[in-house]
Amino acid sequence: MSNDRYHRGAGGHRRRHNRDREEHDYHDRRREIYDSPEQVIKNTIIKMGEVDPTQEVPRVAKQIRDGPIIVPAISEGIRLGVTQQPYKIPYYAALLRLLHDPAPSQIESSTSSSAPSLGKQVLEDFWKGFQGYLDKLAWRDIRLCIHFFAHLMVAQVISIESMSALLQSFTTVLDEFGVSYGRGKNAALCAIEGLLIAGAVIKKSSSPNTGEIIKAIQSFNESITSSKLLVQPMVSLHSDSPVLENADELIDNGLTVLKALEESDFLDAWSNVPQPYLDYPDLDPTVSSPFELPSILVPPEVIELDGLATDAGEDAQVKKEDWPEHFFYLFDNTVTPEPASMSGFLIRSNVRDIIDIFEVNRKECARLLLEYPKWCVPGTFKPRSGAPPTEEDPNAKNWQLESAVIETILGTLFLFPEPPHKAVYYIALITELCKLSPSTVGPAVGKSIRKLYILLGNGLDVEISRRFAEWFAVHMSNFGFQWVWKEWVPDLALVEDHPKRTFVHRTIVFEVRLSYHDRILKTLPDPMQIDLNVIDNQAPGPEFEYEDPTNPYHDVAQSILSLLRGRSRVDEVISHIDTLRISLESTSIPLPHPHTSVDALIRSLAVQCLLSIGSRSFSHLLNAVERYLPLLRGLANPNPAHGGGDETEAKRNILDAAAFFWRRNQQMVGIVFDKLMQYQIVDPTDVVAWTFGHAGMLDGMGDGDPGRPSCIGAFEWDLIKGALDKANGRVMVARRKVAALRKEQDDSIARAKASGGADVASMEADADVKPIKQDDPAAESPQLKIALKAFTSLTREQKCALSRTIESFVSCLALSPSDPRHNPYGQSVTTEQAWQKRLTWSNDEWKTWETWGWYRHFCRMYAPYLRNYATTLSTVGFARIQDSVDPAAELMKKTWDIATGQEV
Repeated sequence: MSNDRYHRGAGGHRRRHNRDREEHDYHDRRREIYDSPEQVIKNTIIKMGEVDPTQEVPRVAKQIRDGPIIVPAISEGIRLGVTQQPYKIPYYAALLRLLHDPAPSQIESSTSSSAPSLGKQVLEDFWKGFQGYLDKLAWRDIRLCIHFFAHLMVAQVISIESMSALLQSFTTVLDEFGVSYGRGKNAALCAIEGLLIAGAVIKKSSSPNTGEIIKAIQSFNESITSSKLLVQPMVSLHSDSPVLENADELIDNGLTVLKALEESDFLDAWSNVPQPYLDYPDLDPTVSSPFELPSILVPPEVIELDGLATDAGEDAQVKKEDWPEHFFYLFDNTVTPEPASMSGFLIRSNVRDIIDIFEVNRKECARLLLEYPKWCVPGTFKPRSGAPPTEEDPNAKNWQLESAVIETILGTLFLFPEPPHKAVYYIALITELCKLSPSTVGPAVGKSIRKLYILLGNGLDVEISRRFAEWFAVHMSNFGFQWVWKEWVPDLALVEDHPKRTFVHRTIVFEVRLSYHDRILKTLPDPMQIDLNVIDNQAPGPEFEYEDPTNPYHDVAQSILSLLRGRSRVDEVISHIDTLRISLESTSIPLPHPHTSVDALIRSLAVQCLLSIGSRSFSHLLNAVERYLPLLRGLANPNPAHGGGDETEAKRNILDAAAFFWRRNQQMVGIVFDKLMQYQIVDPTDVVAWTFGHAGMLDGMGDGDPGRPSCIGAFEWDLIKGALDKANGRVMVARRKVAALRKEQDDSIARAKASGGADVASMEADADVKPIKQDDPAAESPQLKIALKAFTSLTREQKCALSRTIESFVSCLALSPSDPRHNPYGQSVTTEQAWQKRLTWSNDEWKTWETWGWYRHFCRMYAPYLRNYATTLSTVGFARIQDSVDPAAELMKKTWDIATGQEV
């Protein structure tokens, strides 16, 4: 009987399960979402050409005509395709060209209709979207739409006169008074690229000559010549020449191409770009008249009116100005597209747009980049291995796709002052490309690394060297840290501070951070393994000065450690340290350093003990610092009445202790310094002063060798940059808070006025209405007063950090020979004669040259902030060299003037 019950139960369970599944499937079918006709047509247009664009364009045109005609959906599909898939623009122009033909019903009836063609209707709706891009000044979308219009003009869909007027509207921007470089550059690129595509037709027409457009662009380009000197990837301190062997400026290239085309009457210009619409019959203007683009006025830049005046009366609003874009080239023009040719310029522009647009999806970006040749004129790139043979074209370029893509990615990564996106995106994109096609992309990456390495020591900018090392290390970490290091073993004979040796050491440091010491050590050849200037002989870690039992202060440190490990209350720890201070003042134990005071010793003991319990992980560090914040603040702000010493010295002692503790791990030095600034134990100015005071002393202790000049390297620059970013970031946060509170107060006053003087925001039901007096000071928000006070204080701190940085660079590079801190190489390394003899330079000369590089990067990186306070900062920072005619001083002031826009 039990068995029968079991089987009946099991069968019932199966039936219920089947019934539940059927009901679930029924509900799933009810929830199925079917695309609307609008969505279907948009998707069809966006996906057009994935297999064979030439064959698909007529099919999509027929599908649009046969289906329900939904003009907004068709227009939106083309607009999304144009702005998100720029490589398809010629084919979208071909699609619209077919839609511009009369409808088949009109042709069969041999009647003309007054109604506009479908192509015109779509174009009219497309123009509304373009106007929206103009209103928002979405420059990339504007420029891509101009590509579309230019192709349509060549296809006879758009009139020549209206297209020429559109391009001239952008050159008008270049004549605006005080036009910013960013605005002018974007407008110039719109005119350049539009003219490259449409210039051959415009040149032969009766429209205004193409020469006028070129002349306007050239006038704008000549006005920014000096700015180009600060953003060149190859540094030439002794020369003002804008011409470089390994890089070209973007607008310069565009002008070079346009001038060459103008001189040849745009001969063979059409052979450089796909123009599938030229395969269709010419349009009859009597049947389908060209579309007239409406005239436009490029709207002005949005000017924020909530700038805040500082205590010195200067505007604290920061407007980030763009710099000229010098793109780095690694390969010969026979390998990658020639930048100063029409096809090369447009191809590079197209690849950069793909990289920019698909930043949200690096995998898709990598796939599209490797498929890019199918959207180009046949013969542009070498065919892939295994592809069917084709007829040889004598005019074929046969460039190497992978080399061109890698060169473009690295050129964008190396832009100054910063790349458009985070550096990790470009690094990850190269990794994805290598994974998709290792046999073709891998060699291109290897060649790029070797070519960049050759440029080290030949003028490669220090910031590019740092980014190169970062990319190289991360890239190696994705491929088992495999590299042929033995190729660079002969360079171990160079001086330690030569850029090649500095690069190798920095790369190894980054690799150890990404892995661990012993693993990286095994990847190196024997000569590098034993060279301490390549890799340290032990893994990076803490170095607790008082851990050794033989240290005379070991027991004192252990007493502090026992309290911290036991999570004793802050007041107990502070009381114990005060007791130790009194005890040490009367002890006979010698101080660790001749010039160290008891207070400095106490700070060193306390800080190192605190860092010791926080050394296990980042979370341990944060917990320790946050738990004992009052202790750190007491150490950093001594009470003079109790003989606590100077506050500046106290903060310097704290930084000394932190740097000594983590001297074998530079990354942790930066992290600890950042946390000390975050919790306001030290100020950004303190970090800047400490870094320059200990320049070159990577262990973070001591004043350095007085016989060596004070110079900074990449490690010191990272600390300085962290301090300046902290100061600038605080001001920006405070400014936004003030702006929000000010808007809130203005809204409250506006509501009060609207209600007849009553504060409606604070009204309660059945409560008496109290009028607000607009002139009553008490009506001002207390929160706003506090925020304004904080903003003024933080702005003062920001200016102090910036001016201290300038003063310190002056001390490193441009002091007079009579000054005891004078660097004898500050001037000599900037001369052409010295540069030609750089193979014999000493460590001091290379470090001085690197310091010049970081000064240049400081000026271009923080130009928006320097420009805001130019008068104050130059007066304070250059006070010691204001009247100096020393070449080094002149070069420093000239660099400053270029960065702040004051160059003559």
